[in-house]
Amino acid sequence: MTEPEVIPAQDEASGQPEGDLDGPRAWCHVMYGLHALSAASGILSSATIIGAFVFGWPSIIAVIINYVTSGRVRGTWLATHWRWQLRSFWFAALWLLVAGLLALTLIGIPAAFMVIVGTGLWVLYRVIRGWMALLDRRAMPMPVA
Repeated sequence: MTEPEVIPAQDEASGQPEGDLDGPRAWCHVMYGLHALSAASGILSSATIIGAFVFGWPSIIAVIINYVTSGRVRGTWLATHWRWQLRSFWFAALWLLVAGLLALTLIGIPAAFMVIVGTGLWVLYRVIRGWMALLDRRAMPMPVA
C-alpha cells in the first residue's frame, strides 16, 4: 500500500499560513463531534449505529455544514477531512440501503444483520480515526482518482 500524499500546511490558493485555518479546523471538530454524537446515540439507544449515523439529525447537520464550508478548505490538508467525512456518510447510507434490500428476503436477513453490524463498526472506526488525525493535524489518506 502506498503512503498517502501529504498536503502542505498552508492554503495553496492564497499561500496563507496554516494559522488561517483555525476556523475551518474548528468546524471540522464540530462535524466530527456531530457524527460521533449520532453514532453514540445508536449505541446507547435501540437504534443501530449505522441507522443513527445516516438518519440522525446530528450527522445530517454535519453533512450540511460539510457541503456549505467545503470551499474554505479547498487545496488544504483539511480538505481531506471534509472528503473523509462525506465518504463515510454516503458509503454508510449505501450499505444501509444494501442491508435493507437484503432484509426483504427471509434468507437475506442474517446477511443484512451482518452488513449493519459491520458497517456500524466501520463508521465508528472512520469517526475515531478521522478525529484523531485532526487532533494531530494530519491529513487523511485520499484514494487515487
